[in-house]
Amino acid sequence: MITVRVYGVLINDQQQVLVSDEYIRGGLFTKFPGGGLELGEGTRDCLKREFKEEMNLLVKVGDHIYTTDYYQPSAFREGQQILSIYYYAHALEPISVPLRDKPFDFDADQLKVYEEKNEIETFRFIEWNDFNEESVTLPIDKIVAGIIKRR
Repeated sequence: MITVRVYGVLINDQQQVLVSDEYIRGGLFTKFPGGGLELGEGTRDCLKREFKEEMNLLVKVGDHIYTTDYYQPSAFREGQQILSIYYYAHALEPISVPLRDKPFDFDADQLKVYEEKNEIETFRFIEWNDFNEESVTLPIDKIVAGIIKRR
């Protein structure tokens, strides 16, 4: 089975890269915002929906950056393959969700949600000069981090 994931690289006016710090099924991950493609949905519409759901943020989806071109097994579902598609994303309004200054800075309310959903997510910006492949956890995100740093 193949799962399609769509992610957005949002770089603000201060040349900072938006990342999502997540605690999923007992593991800590720093990744680009995004999520799974739903049946009947286009990839760009998926990314818009994910930003709206996760951050209550309207975005314009920009240029395509990368699509996985090799076999990548799912980190969370045995026997599944991941196909990931990355685009630039541009905020159409100010970000209203709390932004953190340090990785995995979850508050008490988020920790309560973890008990119900088995996952937590928070967001922060990383300064462009500090951002690199090591800033993100997932293997495909590392490739994309390298691509955007070289552009």
